[in-house]
This record gives sequence, structure tokens and C-alpha cells, in this order.
Amino acid sequence: MSKPTSPVGVDGIQTRIVHNGRDPETQGRMVNPPVYHGSTIVFPTLDALEQSRIDHDNKDFVVYGRIGSASTFAFENAVADLENGFGAVSVSSGLAAVTTAFLAWAGAGDHVLVADTVYGPTRRFCDRFLTRMGVEVEYYDPLEGAAIAARFKPNTQLVYMESPGSLTFEVQDAPAIVSVAREQGIATALDNSWATPLYFRPIDHGVTVSVIAATKYIVGHADAMLGLVVCDSEESYFRVRQCRNQLGQSLAPDDVYLGQRGLRTLGVRMPAHQASGLALARHLADHPEVLRVLHPAFPDCPGHETWKRDFTGASGLFSIVVKPRRREALAAMVDHLRLFSMGFSWGGYESLLVPQYPAVIRTATRWTEEGLVLRLHAGLEDIDDLIADIDDALTRYARQP
Repeated sequence: MSKPTSPVGVDGIQTRIVHNGRDPETQGRMVNPPVYHGSTIVFPTLDALEQSRIDHDNKDFVVYGRIGSASTFAFENAVADLENGFGAVSVSSGLAAVTTAFLAWAGAGDHVLVADTVYGPTRRFCDRFLTRMGVEVEYYDPLEGAAIAARFKPNTQLVYMESPGSLTFEVQDAPAIVSVAREQGIATALDNSWATPLYFRPIDHGVTVSVIAATKYIVGHADAMLGLVVCDSEESYFRVRQCRNQLGQSLAPDDVYLGQRGLRTLGVRMPAHQASGLALARHLADHPEVLRVLHPAFPDCPGHETWKRDFTGASGLFSIVVKPRRREALAAMVDHLRLFSMGFSWGGYESLLVPQYPAVIRTATRWTEEGLVLRLHAGLEDIDDLIADIDDALTRYARQP
């Protein structure tokens, strides 16, 4: 076992971000944990080799390169501490974190409840993989709160949340859902990629596991794929870790390094993303082409009061609804962006914009807005430059029929 990851006597979140997972005295006095490249772990005695067969699922135990190394464990421990979890399990992507969380609880004959506003690849996994395994997947309105209890069945194993929801940013009442789920012994998971541990800690609100696409804000530089499942207890940790190991999931050592590097600046990057995102959203709210802004910090966003109660900040990701126009108008708008790029990720230093179509994927709720949804990620550029770029784009949009 490694030593406690947080500096003794330190509670400040930014201090913990900088210092968690570091142990220079055991790492050649290097300020950053070294990168360990390797597959085979050797054992000095027969006793040690045989003990490894027993301990291979234990926290921080190095038994084979696929399961992890000292640098992997340092990263996992750092993030787990920030989320106030027992431990974290790292995997090769955000989607891998999603699928590992599901498969740790769901099997043939089981029933799972999934928010109707989840990340598209999460939904495809549920519809195309879990159902093929014999798992019953039921989608629910993310605003149901405690009323979700009416959907529980004797075979319900997991409630999967994402808050805010992908594309349209509804905020769920996670504590209410957790409360009724716990009464029935049902596990809960919540995708926390949008807020990161800096602005929301699901485990503090009773969630069993927090799922993080660390590819986004934790890495922060659009140069690595990485996912984490942070667990609330020893029991959930071993369940998730065993599932990850049995699936053959792993995390490349260089990606671990990039995750560690990105984590150290999370505390200064997130406030910048938040400030630019809010400034951009407020500017767009008054634009004649914009029908609506979908941002949890806005009073008309579904779940806004829950966001004010449970979250301590916002990231740079939000959506707008613009007046409906022909495809030629959309092309005129997005094909000539100067600073915003079109891409399906977010969380990096760069600003992104991509059209989205929530109406075509929902089943438990209806998306009835007539306009076109554009999802924006505010990067780290100067806000005046971002505003000028999006204003020019909307001007081009408005000129088309």
C-alpha cells in the first residue's frame, strides 16, 4: 500500500491537486512520478509469487503491467482523493470507464435505469451491447428525482446518471435518486466529466461510483485518451477493479503521465474555462439568432436550482439553440470559423463547436425545441476573440434563408 495521497493537514483543493500522488522520496527525488514502461513484474521468492495470485486485485499491488504500475496507482490515488473516494480504477478511455461501470453490476437478466440525456456512445453501448447480453435497459427522465423509485424492479442493479446531461444540460437531483436507490440496495453511477472533482463530488452525495472521461478536462490538452471510475468503498472498488482486470482493460504509461501532468493545472484551467463559458453564454443569450442558452448556471436551465445547491462551479461546455435555417446556412456558419473548431471532444485548451440533434436519440423524453442545437466548448483563448468569431459565424448564418 502507498502512503496517504494527500499532504498531511492540508484541505485546500488546489493544494491537493498539485501534491496528490507525489512521493519524491520513493521516486528518486523527482517532483513528478516517473513513467514505468513494462509488462512483466518479477518476484524474488516463491512465497512472493504465490502471494501475488491472492493479492492481484488489491489496491496498489503491482503484479502485471496490464493491471498497473507505481505511476498508475499514483494517478488513481490522486484523483480518488480529490473525489473523496476509497479508490479509483483507470482505463483506456472515457467510454471504457462507462462500460466498466455498467459491467461491474449488470449481467444477463438484470435491469438498469439510464438517464435519457446520456452521452451518445453510452447510449449505443446500452442499446447494442447490454441488450445483446440480456440486460434490460430502461431510460428515464433526468428530472424525475426520487420519483424514479416507481421504476425499480426486483432485478434492478444500477441507476446510471449523467449530470448535467449531454447536449441539453439538465441537472439531476443525484442525492434524491441515491436515497431511494440505497433503500433498495441498488448501486448508482454518475458521469462527472463535465464538472470534474473541482466543481462536483458525486461520492459526497452518496453515489456509488463516479465516472470520469479524463480525456477531457483532467488531461486538458487534447492529447491523450483516459478514463477513471472512482469508487465510494472497498466493496465497490474491488468489484470495479476485478471487472476492469477481467475485461483486459489497461492504461498506457505515457497516457498516465499526460493525465498526471494535466491534473496539476486543473485548478487554474477550470476557472478560466468557467469564466469564458459564462461570458460567451451571456453574450449569446442576447443575440437575435439565439433562441435559448442551455447552461446549468442559467435560471431557465432544467435543474438549475439543483446545480446551485450541489455544484461549486461550471465548466466551459454548454449549448445554444439557434433559429432553424437550411443546411446551407449551417455550412456557411461553421465552415469559416477562425478560432472555434468542429470536433466531438471537449475539455482541452481549444474552443470547439458542433451541431447536435437530441431529438433523434431520446426515447423517455421528447426534445421539442424547433431550433438547431449547437454545443460549444469555451477554450482558453481571449474571450473577446471568441465572441468576435461566433458573432461573425452567426452573421453568416443569418444571411442565409
